[in-house]
Amino acid sequence: MSLPPLVEPADELTVDEVRRYSRHLIIPDVGMAGQKRLKNAKVLCVGAGGLGSPALMYLAAAGIGTLGVVDFDVVDESNLQRQIIHGQSDVGRLKAESAAASVREINPLVNVVIHNVALTTDNVMDIFAAYDLIVDGTDNFATRYMVNDAAVLLGKPYIWGSIYRFDGQASVFWAEYGPCYRCLYPEPPPPGMVPSCAEGGVLGVLCASIGSIQVNEAIKVLTGIGEPLVGRLMIYDALEMKYRDVKVRKDPECPLCGKNPTITELIDYEAFCGTISDEAAQAATGSTITAQELKDMMDRGDDIFVVDVREQNEYEIVNIPGAVLIPKGEFLRGTALERLPQDRKIVLHCKSGARSAEALAVVKSAGFSDAVHVGGGVLSWIKTVDPSLPTY
Repeated sequence: MSLPPLVEPADELTVDEVRRYSRHLIIPDVGMAGQKRLKNAKVLCVGAGGLGSPALMYLAAAGIGTLGVVDFDVVDESNLQRQIIHGQSDVGRLKAESAAASVREINPLVNVVIHNVALTTDNVMDIFAAYDLIVDGTDNFATRYMVNDAAVLLGKPYIWGSIYRFDGQASVFWAEYGPCYRCLYPEPPPPGMVPSCAEGGVLGVLCASIGSIQVNEAIKVLTGIGEPLVGRLMIYDALEMKYRDVKVRKDPECPLCGKNPTITELIDYEAFCGTISDEAAQAATGSTITAQELKDMMDRGDDIFVVDVREQNEYEIVNIPGAVLIPKGEFLRGTALERLPQDRKIVLHCKSGARSAEALAVVKSAGFSDAVHVGGGVLSWIKTVDPSLPTY
């Protein structure tokens, strides 16, 4: 559906702006009026990572007048495979500051606003209130639901994108004209069911594919041209090189944007989405050891059986010496239990501790009452035991 422009045009473009944006100005659908709207727009990009990188760069190049970036993380070397707004010299630098520097280099006419904070229920409404449009580049369900709810409660549209391995999705959620994220996904998936990009990986260039679509939709919404992805979910398969879209209807019973909303304020999103299941949390209570404690067990020659519950490709990147690879999926299917010795203490680990906690719940329910898992996983091992190993 065609929608009215989100913002009013600025009074004028300077001579420098006319020169810079001339290729936009000669497009009839954009023209002088459209470019003035972009100049007058205030857009916030949530995250300066995989999706945020191309989004910020192309929003800046397009001439968005005020461009905000919210991110509390620092640049890590593993980010550089896909987060192209950062460079080698930015490793260890705050992402928001690194991104802002790149934006200013691309287009010094853009006013860049840095929010070097974690987005929380305490600050999200105040931060969002200053912007016309939100571009969501987050990679976890708790923040996605929070972004959606804050945008709906404030009456603001936002451009959503998601990436995983070779697959990407994008849509425009604007409750005034169509569905919200909760209409598409009323409930988050069970904890641990959907791997993050940090666990499952992502093709670097996929970020550019989906991030550029988000910017394309942002420009359409701001200027009122074309038909934005309101009420449509765009799905991209990079391996098959296929795009398709699916209609998404507004749910009249949606608890947030439906006829009789029951969600009228922000909620506890960590509790709503959960990081690990209740069973895993219960199993890990009193049965979590540190990486250093595992190293001490090994040095003493304790009779332990160390199990790595990550995937084969992760194991090949880095592994704890002596650990046996049995992926988490085998525990959930029950096929891993026959491989566990009955007369040795079972020690489980994964990358950061979430997956091993889920596997621990299965192991304890099968009768291995003294089993434990390593809090912080192999990343903690690298940090506290053997810093010479690579991280990912």
